[in-house]
Amino acid sequence: MNPPVVRFLEALEAMHGNERWHWDPETHPFEVCAGAILVQNTTWTNAERAVERLRAAGALDPVVIATTDLNRLEDLVRPSGQFRQKARKLLAFAATCLAAGGLECLLALPTPELRRRLLATWGIGPETADCICCYAAGRDVFVVDAYTMRTFRRLGVGPSSDTYEQWQAWLAAAVAPHPRWSGAAGAARAHALIVLHAKRLCRKRQPRCGDCLVRPNCRYANEETGPPCSQGRFRY
Repeated sequence: MNPPVVRFLEALEAMHGNERWHWDPETHPFEVCAGAILVQNTTWTNAERAVERLRAAGALDPVVIATTDLNRLEDLVRPSGQFRQKARKLLAFAATCLAAGGLECLLALPTPELRRRLLATWGIGPETADCICCYAAGRDVFVVDAYTMRTFRRLGVGPSSDTYEQWQAWLAAAVAPHPRWSGAAGAARAHALIVLHAKRLCRKRQPRCGDCLVRPNCRYANEETGPPCSQGRFRY
């Protein structure tokens, strides 16, 4: 019998399987990398506007980024917010690419080394690094974010801490025996569905529990007393 996490992901597929996700196998790896950096602390809509401006300027390329005037780069990524910092983050990532011999060489590194170099790049933390590993390099790496923690805590499962590594290890272990949700494609799909669910239904404020298929067995939706995100049992 499938464990609760796998059954939850299957329910997410039923609810959100036809919804658009911004990255697919045809998305160019550098577009993924730039988007992962630009979406920090903003919405995907804002990040996408900045990505489109970079594309229109012919700047979705690490070599071009590395040789673009800083003021020009800041202007291009302005729609993503924090544009001065993000322009510098793109420059730092471009430098990491060039130091590795180019984007393809960087993404071809073994996963531990790739992740180490990404985390050593100014402006790239674990979530951004794992987005790049998963979506751009096609690695079996689970991305953890605030959506992940909020959603599973409302169900009543997951680590009690906020430690990124603990959540990542827990999620990977929960789906390990199930090929559909493990491996690079499964990890990417699981993350996409969790984010879509958290944005569409399991929102931080005014969640739309009435439209959710897992409401009958969701602790948050049915709990009348106690903290809304407390730990408990997920029976779905």
